[in-house]
Amino acid sequence: MAAVQPLEPLPAPGQPQSFGRSAIAMDIDIETRPPRASHEMTIRGGLQQGDARIVVIIYGPGQEQIVAVFAEVLGKPYRLKGGIRDVTRDDQDWVIGVSAESAKAEIASRNKGLVVIINAHCTTLGMPPDVYLSAQTDYEWLYTEAPFFRRDLARFVSHTLGQLSHHETLMAKPRTYFISTTFPDVHAALPNIDILTVGSDAVEIRVDLLKEPLGNGQFSEIPSLSYVGEQLMLLRQRTELPIIFTTRCTKENGRFPMDNPDLFYEYLYRAIQWGVEYIDVELWLPETIRRRLYEQRGSSRIMSAFHDFSGTFKWPSQRAESIFLQSRRYADIVKMIAIINGHNENFELEYFRSKIKAEYPDSPPLSAVNMGETGQFSRTLNKVFTPITHPLLPIIAAPGQMGAAEINQALALVGQLPKKNIYGITSSSMRSAIPQAPFYEKCFNELGLPHHFAVVERQPKGLASIETWCNQRNFGGAYLNPAVSLANLATSTGFFASLNNGSGPVLSEAARLIGMVDTIVVRPATSSSSASTPSSPPRQPNGDPLGTISSAQSGLPPNTSLVFDNASWKGILSTLTRDLAPSAYFGCAAVVLASSADDAASALFALKALKVCKVYTVGFKTPPAFAKDLLIEPFNSLESIQRARTVNSNGTESIRAGAGAPFVVVSALGPEKSNLVGMLVRLFGSPPRGGAGAGRENSRRVFLDLADGSGQVGLRKGDPGLIAERCGFAAYGAADVTAFTTVETLRLLVGQNVPYSFVRLASGRQFF
Repeated sequence: MAAVQPLEPLPAPGQPQSFGRSAIAMDIDIETRPPRASHEMTIRGGLQQGDARIVVIIYGPGQEQIVAVFAEVLGKPYRLKGGIRDVTRDDQDWVIGVSAESAKAEIASRNKGLVVIINAHCTTLGMPPDVYLSAQTDYEWLYTEAPFFRRDLARFVSHTLGQLSHHETLMAKPRTYFISTTFPDVHAALPNIDILTVGSDAVEIRVDLLKEPLGNGQFSEIPSLSYVGEQLMLLRQRTELPIIFTTRCTKENGRFPMDNPDLFYEYLYRAIQWGVEYIDVELWLPETIRRRLYEQRGSSRIMSAFHDFSGTFKWPSQRAESIFLQSRRYADIVKMIAIINGHNENFELEYFRSKIKAEYPDSPPLSAVNMGETGQFSRTLNKVFTPITHPLLPIIAAPGQMGAAEINQALALVGQLPKKNIYGITSSSMRSAIPQAPFYEKCFNELGLPHHFAVVERQPKGLASIETWCNQRNFGGAYLNPAVSLANLATSTGFFASLNNGSGPVLSEAARLIGMVDTIVVRPATSSSSASTPSSPPRQPNGDPLGTISSAQSGLPPNTSLVFDNASWKGILSTLTRDLAPSAYFGCAAVVLASSADDAASALFALKALKVCKVYTVGFKTPPAFAKDLLIEPFNSLESIQRARTVNSNGTESIRAGAGAPFVVVSALGPEKSNLVGMLVRLFGSPPRGGAGAGRENSRRVFLDLADGSGQVGLRKGDPGLIAERCGFAAYGAADVTAFTTVETLRLLVGQNVPYSFVRLASGRQFF
């Protein structure tokens, strides 16, 4: 049973929580964790306070407005100053703008402990940016004016300033993959990027394979930094996945010449400045370069890469262990890849992998595969950043690469990925909703998963049907829409309570605090698991879409646990941080409207994760689990509403903390109450005024409408989202939350990544 993870980042692990609220200490091997581990680590290592230095934005001629956008994304006020030397400690909690012309004379002598400098360069002004500023700045963000991708800026500052970490989340997954874009021009990949990245956890840009046109049909031998920067900008604008920056040398199946190691440093360090999440650093490079990159990596992660194409490399050798030890010194991930001659060498690699894990347990994760057709078996066994390809790519990046679907199909053939029945459990109230079965079937087909998916409708009274579907030998998990109260599940029939020797299902931190379950994850037995009480044969509902379950297939296998989780809060969190950095919410005030505590709980959990200071509530009584962690004030009179409009969330005059009105309004009220929602939005909204010195009180506030109006058009009287936009809010709807929630649900159920953009595309609402 996995430990319930506290909300604050990286605290001491808490005790496990079971359905019966008893604590059972257990040790779970990360590599054997089911998909839920990704969710746990997102809570633990996700949102951070980040870099506390003063953010200084260098802007080009006529680009002063970009400073205001940075400030709004970070949730801070801004000022324009004449030079970097004018920045003092009095500017703490402000974003400072300095022109490129003024910054150039002072940037080298700046106080690096006081300021972090970002060179914001608009490509419309020409490329490359000022070479001296690019070399001296801490980070550099390239952008286009039209179209302008605000979410790219939010992602950039969240990463570079250390507010949001992907690495801990990815390393906790049972398996991770990355796909390499082997196109000579990234433009060719963009039309299919949504499909190309299904199943991938990161996207590799092979810089050495880029071909920069020089005219007359000629191409540069090495793409310039200017060209690479634009290519990276285009890729990042079109995918939310982390990016791996690779300059593969000629000796290791690439095209970068090896006669000048300093050239590698120049490109790889610039990738760190550009905010790339993963930097591929080849082991042959001089130690001084590798150490320097590791020390300067900031929030980026270093992948130490070793490739051997000789055919003589032996995994059981002392040389292999020596290479690993040499690699790990300056690495966050160690990657070792070799050509082999016989199938047995795949098993030698697995012995090497287990030996490294046993003897060096504190070392960085190891990603190791064998190349060529003979080595493909090793790609099914590797669990850390396995390189994958796709039929739509022009070439494979290395011999023997397989697609995510091919790897999953191979795992199914050898019994490592057995076919399971996965359910979408709905109720009669959801009959008018968009059918989900075709979408999940499309995802399973694209991923090559053998599972069967079916949408089933639970009985109006009682939860016996849910237990019936869960108590199957081939049960593979389920999502519940609408979510079911944890308290109701606790009082249902005895199957759930009988799991884990009477301790019941495992509860995630989210499910325990929110009190609503929308995802049931199957956790296979581990050597440290307690045996479950044998379950009785299930009662069969009428119209079981999978047919009558024979007695030979009935009953959840012994030693198998079920995890009750909640994915909806993650959908809300991802929506709120799509266009804003987490710091935009830190210490601010929020309003949550709902008809019941159950409807509000997921939003409250997300706001707690965002470190919101105070929450005003409308229409429900705050659950006790949140009352002790959040400052809660119910709106019970006109006076309380007026006070919320005029007093900061901490009750003081401050440039921070959402002066003048709550910064975010979340409504979980149904369409029939849209008039009430619209009225409150008008009360708290005002058109943004902007201008130098403007802070959160003058920036666009956020409105999130969780009401799904599909099938209830006649009940909605006015669209709160449209009203919110007219009142100066950035408005988001249920479709955004549903898509992000679906991404998280798939990660929990099948352990694989389906990008948000693909979810929107496959559901008929293209994101881009």
